[in-house]
Amino acid sequence: MKFDFHTHAKLSKKADFSIAYYEEMAKQALQSGLDGLALTEHFNTSNFHEVYDRLDEHFPYVDGYYNIFGLKVFPGMEVDILEVGHILCIGDLQDIRSMREQLTDYTEERSFIRFAELLKLRSNYEMLVIGAHPFRPSTALKDLDRSLLKQLDAFDLNGKDLHTRGIEENIRDVDLLGLALDKPVVGGSDTHQFMQYGAVYTVLDKPCTNVTELKDVVLNRQFSVEVAEDLHERVSEANRLKAILKSKLEV
Repeated sequence: MKFDFHTHAKLSKKADFSIAYYEEMAKQALQSGLDGLALTEHFNTSNFHEVYDRLDEHFPYVDGYYNIFGLKVFPGMEVDILEVGHILCIGDLQDIRSMREQLTDYTEERSFIRFAELLKLRSNYEMLVIGAHPFRPSTALKDLDRSLLKQLDAFDLNGKDLHTRGIEENIRDVDLLGLALDKPVVGGSDTHQFMQYGAVYTVLDKPCTNVTELKDVVLNRQFSVEVAEDLHERVSEANRLKAILKSKLEV
């Protein structure tokens, strides 16, 4: 099962959610070879719940994922923490909605939830929690308290960072961090525009239909990570098209 652990539904936090845009995204994800993905839209995006409200209206949610034209889409969100860093939370739809409600007072930069508080909050749910792009200069998780980092389930080998920091350097750094903390490293493209799908992805050793199965495969390291030979071209083209689309939306 080819799976992407870090994807977005919108071009930017300020953009409105478009079901037509996301339908095209899902079709392109399938064309890129993916079987499933985690939809980890920013928790403080404009009208967060609208994303799942519209998906509920258009697609069945069965077991633990949306079936969108045959693509398995697992609910999730990307949460900012006060210490600076992003945490991917993937879980059952009801749990993601509930946890997001409890983050209502933490959506502004100076009031983001503390790392320890987020970890305590997630303990109330069956959830896969991943440290996103740990070496990105603006959100460097690697510098945080290691006793807290050890409570994460995995780290994110991120498509955007592979492009900006360099493939070999980023793989080395994230793998060493995972090794030091005894945590697996999974692949996430960080897609906002469909050309980025397939830049980096995770090949799960067996298919998963809910977060419990997904978490079990990750924790038992029953997967491999693949980086596309044309990663730089995919990310560059996605960035170019994203800029064009955003400029049209702002007109």
